Amino acid sequence: MQQHTLAGLAKQLQDGQCSATELAQDYLGRIKADTTNSFISVTEEIALQQAKAADERRAAGNAGLLTGLPIAHKDIFCTEGVRTSCGSKMLDNFIAPYNATVVEKCAAEGMVMLGKTNCDEFAMGSSNENSFYGAVKNPWDAERVPGGSSGGSAAAVAAGLVPATTGTDTGGSIRQPAAFCGITGLRPTYGRVSRWGMVAYASSLDQGGPMARTAEDCALLLQAMAGFDQKDSTSAQRDVPDYSTSLNAPLSGLKIGLPKEFFNADLDGQMASVLQAAIDEYRKLGAEVKEISLTNVGLSIPAYYIIAPAEASSNLSRFDGVRYGYRCDNPKDLMDLYKRSRGEAFGEEVKRRIMVGTYALSAGYYDAYYLKAQKIRRLIQQDYIAALNDVDVIMAPVTPTPAFRIGENTNDPVAMYMEDIFTLSLNLAGLPGMSVPAGFIGHLPVGLQLIGNFFEESRLLNVAHQFQQVTDWHLRTPA
Repeated sequence: MQQHTLAGLAKQLQDGQCSATELAQDYLGRIKADTTNSFISVTEEIALQQAKAADERRAAGNAGLLTGLPIAHKDIFCTEGVRTSCGSKMLDNFIAPYNATVVEKCAAEGMVMLGKTNCDEFAMGSSNENSFYGAVKNPWDAERVPGGSSGGSAAAVAAGLVPATTGTDTGGSIRQPAAFCGITGLRPTYGRVSRWGMVAYASSLDQGGPMARTAEDCALLLQAMAGFDQKDSTSAQRDVPDYSTSLNAPLSGLKIGLPKEFFNADLDGQMASVLQAAIDEYRKLGAEVKEISLTNVGLSIPAYYIIAPAEASSNLSRFDGVRYGYRCDNPKDLMDLYKRSRGEAFGEEVKRRIMVGTYALSAGYYDAYYLKAQKIRRLIQQDYIAALNDVDVIMAPVTPTPAFRIGENTNDPVAMYMEDIFTLSLNLAGLPGMSVPAGFIGHLPVGLQLIGNFFEESRLLNVAHQFQQVTDWHLRTPA
């Protein structure tokens, strides 16, 4: 059962081959035997209650397509009555008093929450080594990282602990771990999925999305997650299409753009060969391929690492030891309370980004750093808009190399930041993007990145699904 897709499991439930309760018990047993450290919290009691309700709903003839299917949420989405830690000591004792909109929408569909997955602290990281609860291990190689920050979500799907998970993507944190773990991950257009109840890292960049084994599963899950939310001021007031209806549309005449700035010396040679083979499959499916240029994309990393830390500095100021979260013992005065609570509870990477962001926003430096980074952001967005007026989809690497070893980049923040070199620009532009399993280098998965125009998730899902009809990379599982 564990390696089945959401679509496959839904058919089993519909055909009466198993019950939601049996399915939940089966996956909970797998989680108990997990060695990847993918989960921070396991919600067994809630899962069995929800599974029982799903079975009753099915018996009454009121079941939807997702009713009774298991899911896990990245531990950055608030879950009522359940710890929401964000992978941080700061929130180790925080029990959320409400559900995030994404969590509420999945529950309304009758999905069964198995638990909360591990992540880099406050979603800051590219390897899932920054978690207060320890590093997550890649199911394909326990000595390597699963990617970050949604590494626990990606590893849990790859290891067969859950058929689908939610993740968040601020600078590639759905796509990069999906690529490292050999699963499918979708970062929707900014505003397509509500951020209400999703603990903020960088508010203008954060976006929740689905992670699963196939594009078809991502379409099913996005259908449940997407939509306008009046509680989120950045939520897009647009109708949500049926993402499954266009999955089987032929790709004849599809125009694919390959940005020359991404296929350069920063890309590992073996990665380039795997990706070229995947692009050749698209040619066989009738697509046209041409080289394009994104002139300013090389400025993505410096722009991102000004904007994101600046927003993080503002967002994380709420964690001060006063209202909720970690509080130091026996503070001498208010200033001591602030300093020690934050100093003792935040990890090194979070502190680093807060300091960078605070500096960039400080008097005398705002114009030189933050304002200039925002201008660069606009130039990057304009490059993408111009390119997507000429082609239907952009294809690129997700990462410069396969999954690296745990500890390999820990002491070199710049090397760690460079792991996001192919993903950051999409977030700055606010566009949707996917990572699709495209092959292997040795025993390590490789992901192909698909980038589409604003709110064209249907096209991306169609392009990914058609590729998955003629390849089996997405169905391969770790030993």
